[in-house]
Amino acid sequence: MLKSTDPKHFFETDAAQAKRERQAAKAGNEYGNPITLKSKILAVTQDPQSPSSTVFVAESTGSVRKVNVDSREVEAVYRGPTAPVTCVTVGGRRRMTVFAGSWDRAVWSWDAESAAPGRKYIGHADFVKAVTCGTLLDTEILISGGADKKIIVWDGRTGARLHTLQDGIVTMLAVQDLIIDPLETKTDEILLVSASSDPHIRRWKIRLESWEQVSETAPDTPGAERRTILEHETTVYKLVFDHDSDEVDLWTSSGDGTAKCLSRLAGFKTEDSLTHGDHVRAVAVTDSWVITAGRDEDLRIWERASGHQRFRLEGHFDEITDLVVLRGTHERLVSVSIDGTMRIWSLETADLEALAEEQSKTKVAGPDGEEIKKGGPHLTAEEEAELASLMDDDE
Repeated sequence: MLKSTDPKHFFETDAAQAKRERQAAKAGNEYGNPITLKSKILAVTQDPQSPSSTVFVAESTGSVRKVNVDSREVEAVYRGPTAPVTCVTVGGRRRMTVFAGSWDRAVWSWDAESAAPGRKYIGHADFVKAVTCGTLLDTEILISGGADKKIIVWDGRTGARLHTLQDGIVTMLAVQDLIIDPLETKTDEILLVSASSDPHIRRWKIRLESWEQVSETAPDTPGAERRTILEHETTVYKLVFDHDSDEVDLWTSSGDGTAKCLSRLAGFKTEDSLTHGDHVRAVAVTDSWVITAGRDEDLRIWERASGHQRFRLEGHFDEITDLVVLRGTHERLVSVSIDGTMRIWSLETADLEALAEEQSKTKVAGPDGEEIKKGGPHLTAEEEAELASLMDDDE
């Protein structure tokens, strides 16, 4: 006897039914010229060999896909994990190795061109949630962070575990993101920045033979020691260095509903704060714009110079998990979501204005059947609170 998988055949709360109906109403829209893949998309990163047109995406089905956004074709599929892949990066010799972290507690690797499996890095005791790559002298370095509250530094070629980084004083929760500071990293020393499910941002100095957590004088309290950067109220999901600024400041996104620019010259204190209004899973930065996205499914595009929210764009019909900017003749943004789509948005002002105007004239049915303008709120405060509570369970 066949069993139904239709959610309408099972008990649903009013909020769950409203969410399902709202998502169904939004699912057919073509905003962002969507490319539909086979599962939830949990992360995206540029292909360094083709940074203006190709990305790698991590999927909940346990694979990584290489997608050309111009041809809209999947150029390669990297298989092996049987659990969701949560993060992906490209590094190694000539930046030709794909690395991905999985719920199976391992980091997997493949040759970027052939998709042939490479080394598997085993050492975490829980989900791997972040990966990044660097170089120390002539050694290719892989760094991973997990829900086990540990950061592991690996010799990328041999698979040897070099170091395990933990904060012995301020409790560090599940690692959410890792990024290498491009200004403070040296030939023999990587300056790593980590974000986690606690509000503290940590910096680490990593050498082949040793490591240490950065501890320095607090910028606003002379004589006091500062081991972490504390500018958010809760989980920090994303870290992005702003390569378009002279100082290469640090941008962050958080579960407290904000994205912030932390000024390097001011000791990584908050210089600008943008209130998105819901869990901000991702932030991206260009010379003109700051883009935030997350649980509320919308893209918010802010004027870089003024901090004014210029556009709020709909398209995705479930949580947006990651963003990446493609830099070419014209800058484009790729957004990925739990809804299984990746969407490509022109960042040209005229194109954004035209899309915002189009969306302002289009109406969709809200949860109660009432028509609301695209870009407006979709859930009641009670529904948003219930959804947020459910989504927090996996953090």
